[in-house]
Amino acid sequence: MTTFDVALVSALAVQSPDPDRVKAGWVALVLFLVLGAVVAFLGFSLVKHLRRARDNFEQRDAAERGDEPDQHDGDGDPHRP
Repeated sequence: MTTFDVALVSALAVQSPDPDRVKAGWVALVLFLVLGAVVAFLGFSLVKHLRRARDNFEQRDAAERGDEPDQHDGDGDPHRP
């Protein structure tokens, strides 16, 4: 270990908070849950937009070939009955 590492470790060890005075708060829990909900929303939105893009690409590709586009019920899998 270098001198800098030893100084850093000793400085961090001295400034550590007292575990009896530090508690997890409700604000942190609510913030964590809100961030989780935002990530879930963004994931669902991403999947929805990717499905739309794939459907648009399939329709454009079929139009260029002169074929009829695959008709499906919108569940994202045109080959499933």
